[in-house]
Amino acid sequence: MSTTNRVQEAQLEAILAHPSYRLAHEDQELLADADSRPIRLQLELLKPERYLRRHKIQSTVVVFGSARVTSPQQAQATLAEVQARASSNPNDDRLPAAMTRARQQVRQSHYYEVARRFAEIVSLRFQEEGRRDFVVVTGGGPGIMEAANRGAFDAGARSIGLNITLQHEQAPNPFITPGLCFQFRYFGLRKMHFLMRAKALVVFPGGFGTMDELFEVLTLVQTGKVSRVPIVLVGTEFWRKAINFDFLIEEGYIGAQDVQLFTLVNTVEEIIATLQKFYGGNPPAQDANQD
Repeated sequence: MSTTNRVQEAQLEAILAHPSYRLAHEDQELLADADSRPIRLQLELLKPERYLRRHKIQSTVVVFGSARVTSPQQAQATLAEVQARASSNPNDDRLPAAMTRARQQVRQSHYYEVARRFAEIVSLRFQEEGRRDFVVVTGGGPGIMEAANRGAFDAGARSIGLNITLQHEQAPNPFITPGLCFQFRYFGLRKMHFLMRAKALVVFPGGFGTMDELFEVLTLVQTGKVSRVPIVLVGTEFWRKAINFDFLIEEGYIGAQDVQLFTLVNTVEEIIATLQKFYGGNPPAQDANQD
């Protein structure tokens, strides 16, 4: 082979190997680049929508709540473990804090069971083969999210999980329907999908993430950016201590009518009754909740 041919062959190999020659949709470096953010946002809007249509998901009920709440069985097991440690090593300085937290988890595990039972009941009532309404959707993680997905699973019904990539990786809980679990890069698109088919919001006690999600929905409903839906806060004592709505009214930061946007309840029966009252016992309409 002549020198000229060898040079041309090497040149061709370099052309074909260079990232510039890749098909754009196969170029991972391009898709991960800052300039491609609009494309990534559009893909995160498009992909879940395709799967939800395939599963004939007409409307959803969103369940928010803490990832730190455990099942009653797990909470009791943790408490028993801490008590055993206390018996064998009573001088361990870490035990008082561990015992306090274990007892908190036992008390809070009540919410896990309420979320599980609610999701089971609502899934049994509203999911049909031709049209699936009030499909449970959660953030896809542990705690209250797991409980709600588990309730739908126990009912033999579909449920959705919207996971998010975090610094400490969060795996989806195993009760989400395969094909209806999605992973998001952007909180904004994830929140949009929570609300696009939402016909009810049920919020259990939680921390920053739960508060963020709740107040975003309250703001969107208050400002008319989404249609009015029932917003149910589970755990009257918790919510009255965590957020002093009366003080916000007294100080003029919200109007007295704004507290009518949500309902405080404690039991599964009260959650169901609130939704029935709002919709007159019928499945919600099929219109999209958000433009």
